[in-house]
Amino acid sequence: MGQLGERALRHNRATDAIGQKSAMRDTSQVSQADIEALRAGYEAFNRGDWEAALQGAHPDLELKTADRVTNPGTYRGSDEVRRFFEDLFEPFEQVLTEPEQFFERGDRIAVFVRVRSRPRGSSAVVENRIGHVWTMRDGKVARLEIHPERQKALEAIGLG
Repeated sequence: MGQLGERALRHNRATDAIGQKSAMRDTSQVSQADIEALRAGYEAFNRGDWEAALQGAHPDLELKTADRVTNPGTYRGSDEVRRFFEDLFEPFEQVLTEPEQFFERGDRIAVFVRVRSRPRGSSAVVENRIGHVWTMRDGKVARLEIHPERQKALEAIGLG
């Protein structure tokens, strides 16, 4: 079945990246509640509800952006993270993030995400398929790393 199929759990019951069903779960500190909290966070982000999106954040929240975004770097604390995303998405009339697949290992969760953005004054939609890596601590989101290539997100949690 391969390392990905044996060690990752796909929470949407879809076929995994190597074309087989994932049925086994790695001994993990991540709970189903953590996955549901992330789903709720994505939904809140899509509504523009920053308070709800960041309510499950650890006080020491850290964001490591991709190198190719405007103002790349590491941001610490909910306020800095919020400002980064507000600045990043300011040129867009609409931004929707859709988590497609979840993979977990230890206290980390890789998520394949589809981001659809519509620039202000345009009917065009830009679609990006990226990876997020979330680190959980004390039942809260402690870190988010953004990877432009999904495979890099899997590699970051040791499933690549």
